[in-house]
Amino acid sequence: MLSFALVIAAVSSVHATTNLGPWIPIFKGIDHATGTNTPGNGGFPELEVVQALRVDLTDPDIRLVTTPRITNYIANSRETPGMSVSDFLVTKGVQVAINANNFHDPGTLDSPSYTLPPGTPFEVAGLAISQGQLVSAQEGPVDSASILFTTNNQPTIISSNWPAHSTAGFFNAVSGLYPVLINGVNIGSNYLGSSDFVHNQPQPRTAFGLSQDRHFLYLLTIDGRQPGYSDGAWDWETGEWLQMVGAFDGANMDGGGSTTLVIEDSTGAPLELNQSSAVAQNGTERTVGSHLGVFAKPLPGFINDVVALPDDTAATITWTTIEPSTTQVQYDLTTNFNNSSTLQATMVTNHAVLLTGLTPNTGYYFRAVSSVGANQFVSSSKFFVTTNYVTTNQLFDLTNAWKYTTAKLDGVNWAAPAYDDSAWSRPGPALLWVDVRSSGPNPAVGPKNTQMPPDSNNNGFPYTTYYFRTHFTATNSAPGTGLVFSGYIDDGAVFYLNGTEIYRLRMDPSPTPILNNTLASGFPCSGDATCLDEFSIAGDPITNLVAGDNVMAVEVHNYNQASPDITFGTALVETQPYTSEPQLNIAYTQGTITLSWSRGGFTLQRADVPSGSWIDVPGPIVSSPFSSTNLNVAQYFRLVKR
Repeated sequence: MLSFALVIAAVSSVHATTNLGPWIPIFKGIDHATGTNTPGNGGFPELEVVQALRVDLTDPDIRLVTTPRITNYIANSRETPGMSVSDFLVTKGVQVAINANNFHDPGTLDSPSYTLPPGTPFEVAGLAISQGQLVSAQEGPVDSASILFTTNNQPTIISSNWPAHSTAGFFNAVSGLYPVLINGVNIGSNYLGSSDFVHNQPQPRTAFGLSQDRHFLYLLTIDGRQPGYSDGAWDWETGEWLQMVGAFDGANMDGGGSTTLVIEDSTGAPLELNQSSAVAQNGTERTVGSHLGVFAKPLPGFINDVVALPDDTAATITWTTIEPSTTQVQYDLTTNFNNSSTLQATMVTNHAVLLTGLTPNTGYYFRAVSSVGANQFVSSSKFFVTTNYVTTNQLFDLTNAWKYTTAKLDGVNWAAPAYDDSAWSRPGPALLWVDVRSSGPNPAVGPKNTQMPPDSNNNGFPYTTYYFRTHFTATNSAPGTGLVFSGYIDDGAVFYLNGTEIYRLRMDPSPTPILNNTLASGFPCSGDATCLDEFSIAGDPITNLVAGDNVMAVEVHNYNQASPDITFGTALVETQPYTSEPQLNIAYTQGTITLSWSRGGFTLQRADVPSGSWIDVPGPIVSSPFSSTNLNVAQYFRLVKR
């Protein structure tokens, strides 16, 4: 597991202490350093904690990515989907993520609510390019400190991108509020005396910088608004910190409560390096409209190239070591690592372990362990999810017919199979919808089949809640049966099977009561049902599934009472587990046969005749590929699951 020591100097009223710790490699091509300032005579006047990353732009394994366009993109209005920096890291699969451009509510200069759900559309301030596609054009002299990158990460910094420079040949770009470092000169003091609150008091800061030779990109956060921990920085202090880390040019990006620097830990989870003022105040990261992410490879060490190849009830773990050493894997459903494979004492550099007795469709933490004498080496924690081989049978499709009602049904067991729904509307095919926008329904939402009435007592807006029921026939209710839902739902919903609740989508979690006036906790995509909601239910939640007639009931809730639309429709598929056979491939090249297979969880066996006797190939061989030059006699091979 990656670990970081964030050293905070003790406050002294006598001497100022400004310290930048050593650069510590955390990924290949990325180093981390922590800076602190204790106020006192002659130093910075604020208590400050700084996190800095140094990204080697010449490393061939470093790749950059910025926030892409939103679905149904509209320039200068709907430009990017908002998300937290941690969500951006997970969604994009990057190893580093940080907030970038300033952003606004669509089509305005208003500051958005920073707790809006992921996917909320934002307008980005200043130039932004994502993977060669223009996301935001430079609108004017404000927010015009732009940093642009070619496909091979060659950077260009433009201190004032107005009039706007050509973007031809650039692959990614972000923009800051204004420059603080130009050609090695700190210009941050130029902003003193400004009436803008950003300049006239210490603030949390996000800053980007480039070395003079453009070898390094620097990503910097200065925490603030947290007395006793970190007060924040003036613009001139931001420039000083950029110079200390090695920058020659740099810009102050969007800061304040949006300042967030996150890295991926060894299990793929986000780890926040800085201490965001938004998290300190509200317990959650802000939803922001612009991000910069960095792809990087792990650091080389004694144990390298750790790979998990899972199957449904087994997994093969392989790795290499720089010296011959022993072989063992520790694993568990948590990072307690209470389970261990049998120790293989043979000293090797290419290691393989077969884990058996696992549960399908389940996540496991694991780590590789290799020893040389008394020295034990342990990899960072890793994570895999076992597969789940199933056959499918569609129970109904997206346009399935549903009865519905707008009546208030609090305290009524309306989801039960025996409930009399004869007073409800006649069955209507999905999508069932209401949209009272003056501009008309969104054409991207479809297929629109059954229009439902709005609420005349709610200023013509939709009812807060619509209730739906349908019958379907299941062919199997044996153990292992699962249900897979795939639909368009705006905004939130609660699903019931034969009267029992089985799933909540964008609703407050159980056991919070759901009433007729309960509002959804979020909404899909950018506010319309334009992307699929997909989820699976198996095990205890559907033990009441029966072979034959079943009732599915759903209540759909709006996000707020003035929301102009509501949409519902879902397909349903029944799944059953089955045994999947692996594919064993053979190739012959210059006197050598090579056997290969693409799934984990199997051991290679051989025999002289197809009828046996089968024995494990010495090793045993549990990972692909296997090569042999013993071609003097006929040999037969097979894979067997342990």
